[in-house]
Amino acid sequence: MSERQVCMIGGGMSQWGRRSASLVDVVQEAAKACFDDIPGIKRKDIDGFLFASSYCGRNPFQVNAAPVMAERIGIKPLNMCSRVDTLCAGGSSAIILAAGLVKAGMADVVAVAGGEKLYTPQMWEAYYSEMASIDHDWDAPHGMGLPGPFFAMTAKDHMKRYGTKKEHLALVSVKARRAAAVNPKAQFQKEVTLEEVMKARPIVPPLTLFDCCPITDGASMTILTTPDRAKAFSNHPLVYIRGTAQATRHSMSANWPGEDLADWVHMRTAVKRAYEVARVKASDIDVAQTHDCFTISELIEAEELGFCKKGEGGPFIAAGQTDIGGRIPINTDGGLLGVGHPFGGTGIRQGMEIMKQLQGRATRQVKGAKIGLTHNLSGLNVEHTVLVYGLEP
Repeated sequence: MSERQVCMIGGGMSQWGRRSASLVDVVQEAAKACFDDIPGIKRKDIDGFLFASSYCGRNPFQVNAAPVMAERIGIKPLNMCSRVDTLCAGGSSAIILAAGLVKAGMADVVAVAGGEKLYTPQMWEAYYSEMASIDHDWDAPHGMGLPGPFFAMTAKDHMKRYGTKKEHLALVSVKARRAAAVNPKAQFQKEVTLEEVMKARPIVPPLTLFDCCPITDGASMTILTTPDRAKAFSNHPLVYIRGTAQATRHSMSANWPGEDLADWVHMRTAVKRAYEVARVKASDIDVAQTHDCFTISELIEAEELGFCKKGEGGPFIAAGQTDIGGRIPINTDGGLLGVGHPFGGTGIRQGMEIMKQLQGRATRQVKGAKIGLTHNLSGLNVEHTVLVYGLEP
């Protein structure tokens, strides 16, 4: 059987934020929103299901979560039903794997959901649990945890090497909150000023409160299928998955592959491969969703994706080149900094925003967008995942 093309046909998300709802609750919310977005599809049409979550076995204490979620949202996936765990890239990894199932003819219509329940009655537990996101034998015992030390050191390395300023980081947060303010599903729906970000309480210098994405409860869901099936389910323009890549070159911080923490060699590897498979270059990308877990992340990602020269991310952002109307709008719906970050749900939320941008139905629309990109990093910056979407296969 020859390889088939794959389209993302619709999607939905729950309300993201600090929720009293359970993980099942937010996944059901996301599923309802997804099916509402694709009126022509029925639950019985779904024959594959992937669920992205890293902490389902820790906080809500639900292992083997995929069949539980499938049953609760009313689908019976007879060809594949499995959970995916690559932490922050879980949603994007699940989309890649689902696309592979469709391409290979192993499934025809695959639902991809992801999300987390991270808030607990005792909030120290959430931060303690996140130490499991890194090498638990080597980095975690020495306090090399999230959010602070690693990305603060990354910011310091970039500042030392390229002269990046705290104001450059702050502008990333200001842009994110401005976008999230008009996103009804976002965790934060209030704009912040540059002065507020600059004066916010320190977390790990130079990172302050608004430089860090929040802990989030929430879920998202999308559906992938072939172009022929997509046309039967939806009247929206087809959005193809044109190319994907994921690269990992280390796990422990001691084996970091770059010259310093501002040198993201493994990201460049993933970007190069994704561009090659999708037959595009950086100048072809009209809109992007990148992994702004911290403000320094979006700045470096703009560089490593080839949107500006290495070391020029700060001035590029300060010139408004990553906002709508600039060279390459990034995180148009608010990103992780504004919308939130329930690990397994993020890559799916990013894919949905790119899908809507290319279909011309985004809340903050980039005019004439035809090719879009999503990017995730995972854990202590050990995995990079890139997907390229387009109106043409």
